[in-house]
Amino acid sequence: MKVDRRFFESTRGQIVTILRTSPSTVDELARKLDLTDNAIRAHLLTLERDGIVQQSGLRRGPRKPHFTYSLTPEADALFPNAYDALLNQLIAVLKNRLNPAEIEDVLREVGRAVAREAPRGKEDDLENRVHTVLKVLEAIGGVAEVDHDGDKILIRGSGCPLAAAVAVHPEVCHLAETLVAEIVKVPVKEHCDREGTSPKCRFEIDTAHDAVNRF
Repeated sequence: MKVDRRFFESTRGQIVTILRTSPSTVDELARKLDLTDNAIRAHLLTLERDGIVQQSGLRRGPRKPHFTYSLTPEADALFPNAYDALLNQLIAVLKNRLNPAEIEDVLREVGRAVAREAPRGKEDDLENRVHTVLKVLEAIGGVAEVDHDGDKILIRGSGCPLAAAVAVHPEVCHLAETLVAEIVKVPVKEHCDREGTSPKCRFEIDTAHDAVNRF
C-alpha cells in the first residue's frame, strides 16, 4: 500500500498514527478522533484488510472486555525513515577517504554480509536459489520477478530498495549485484536502469555456469 502525506491527514491515517504510539480500543480511538464507535470499526476493518492493523489483545472494561488494536509489522513501511539519508552520507564520507576500487570492495563486502544473513530455502538447484533472491529483495523493500533470455535468467525489479542511494551514488549497485551473486552462486551482471528518479534493478544470471539447471 502506497501512502503520502494526505493519507496521514485522513481519518485512517490518524488512526495509524495513534496506534503507532500504543494499542487502543475502539472506544479510545472514537474519543480521540471525536467519531462514533461504528465509524471507527469501519475504518479498522479496511485497515485490517490492507494488512496494516490487527487485533492484539483484550482490555478489561467496566462491563465487558474490549479488543485492542495495534499495527502489524508490515505497517512500518508506511513511515518515512532516515536510512536513505544516512546511507548517502556514509557513502559520501567513504568517497572522501577511499579510492573507487576500495569503495567497491566495501560495498561488495556488505552485499556478501547481507547474503550470509539471508534465510535460505532449498539450494539444490538454481531455480530455488533465484527464488530466494526474490524473497531477499522483497524483504529489503524491493519487488522483482524472473524472466528468461536464452541461456540467461533475468531478475527485473519494478523498483529499487536502494533507490535513494543509487540515484546519488550509482556504485551502490555493486552491493546488490554481489548480494544476488552470493545467493545464486553463479556469475551475475547488473544492468540496472538508473535513469530518472526511480531506478529499477536488473540482474543477468548466466545459467551456463550452473551445474544443475532446472529452469
